[in-house]
Amino acid sequence: MSQRKSSSSGETIKTVLFAVLIALGVRTAAYEPFNIPSGSMIPTLLVGDYLFVSKFSYGYSRYSLPFSMPLIPGRIFFTEPDRGDVMVFKLPTDNSTDYIKRIIGLPGDTVQLKKSVVHINGKPVQHVRVEDFVSPNGFGNFNRVPRYLETLPNGRKHYTLEYTLDTAYDSTAVYTVPEGHYFAMGDNRDRSKDSRFLDDVGFIPRNNLIGRAEFLFFSVDGAAWKFWEWLKTLRTERFFQGIE
Repeated sequence: MSQRKSSSSGETIKTVLFAVLIALGVRTAAYEPFNIPSGSMIPTLLVGDYLFVSKFSYGYSRYSLPFSMPLIPGRIFFTEPDRGDVMVFKLPTDNSTDYIKRIIGLPGDTVQLKKSVVHINGKPVQHVRVEDFVSPNGFGNFNRVPRYLETLPNGRKHYTLEYTLDTAYDSTAVYTVPEGHYFAMGDNRDRSKDSRFLDDVGFIPRNNLIGRAEFLFFSVDGAAWKFWEWLKTLRTERFFQGIE
């Protein structure tokens, strides 16, 4: 009996270890879950969204590994990101904080904003006013924010929010994206700290890319751990939605 119990315990431990190794392998090489803690990507991503990021989209660097272990020199199996991708990356100013933004400028591009209209390589992107973005304000009323449909040079379309068109970062100097780097911005343009802020974010080095945001799998308007409130806080209409 003692031997059988010992054998059974050993098999259980092996099964758990294999399961952990498989989960780590999937998280490292394939898909990693992330959640959205801030509103910088509204209306595309909301606070409380949970999403999967494909780790293989841009290849792998040390930041693809748990704890950013320095086991991969440079970047391997690299594929160039597309303009308009929503990407997760390590903040260049500390190489430890995860950020999520949209790729606007590719290596060698020039990027400039003029009254909130993005100019890429000297040409304005299409920036069309559409219906307001409406959201509850928590006090029984609703907030309305001007929304625009932006079309990038490769035809990718996405919505942006603009509270005003004349903040300090709605009209900028010309940014020239260095080779091996990217220029990224949040879709909530007046509520996003991004590549426009050179001292805080700046250009994103290729090695800092973690992956491309692919699809939502969960969304809750509140604390996810408060499961007893899910009946009124779950946003089930956002479950399993692709990210454009």
